[in-house]
Amino acid sequence: MPVEITWWGHATCTVEDSGVRLLTDPLFARRLAHLRRRRGALPPPEAAEADAVLVSHLHADHLHLPSLARLAPGTRLLVPRGARRAVPGLARVAGARGLPVTEVAPGEEVGVGAGVRVRAVSARHDGRRLPFGPRLAPALGYVVQGSARTYFAGDTGLFEAMAEEVGPVDVALLPVGGWGPYLGPGHLDPAGAARALAELAPAAAVPVHYGTYWPIGLDAVRPHEFHSPGEEFARRARLLAPKVTVRVPGHGERVRLP
Repeated sequence: MPVEITWWGHATCTVEDSGVRLLTDPLFARRLAHLRRRRGALPPPEAAEADAVLVSHLHADHLHLPSLARLAPGTRLLVPRGARRAVPGLARVAGARGLPVTEVAPGEEVGVGAGVRVRAVSARHDGRRLPFGPRLAPALGYVVQGSARTYFAGDTGLFEAMAEEVGPVDVALLPVGGWGPYLGPGHLDPAGAARALAELAPAAAVPVHYGTYWPIGLDAVRPHEFHSPGEEFARRARLLAPKVTVRVPGHGERVRLP
């Protein structure tokens, strides 16, 4: 049975495998602080329907409390270990909405539904709840194993042990950009994501984390960093990993892989 991926924008995806729906880093806002959604309609209410939510790290565009508040009671949250201590509002939202919270660290694995397991893996990214606080929780990626093995990288830079730690996967959801004209350390641009793809060697890949949010007033500053990362990743992937099928969905589009 193939896995189905719906990209809602930024790092938010629905992964459907073996009848289980997993939602990654839900962000359903039109505006977040100095960022506004420039492309793609706001996700519809059904985007918040999930059996479990995978939160990669504590940054507000990945752990977005108002978006978590849209989840149905009983939706399970998988978050980095230490998230409840670092973000007190998480416990308040989870308690008010009846959302069970499971904290995980790299290497830990949990079952979700019948026949699907989720394993946390490392990411190279600043996992703090910025702009405040010490580093109380790691940044994570996740490997979803059902009928297929799907790697959601979260937000990460390329690191030496990535392919070894992630292991064999069928589908990779890789970040290829960001929300501003410049990427800092701990991120993948299209070139870095293509190198990661060559090392991971999945059957298929989908670029995420680009082309959705942008700082207000900076529309004309390096606009190619907003518009081009998805297709640029696909172009570079054809050179470095020609056996991998790359799909570049539009916002709200569902693709079936591998």
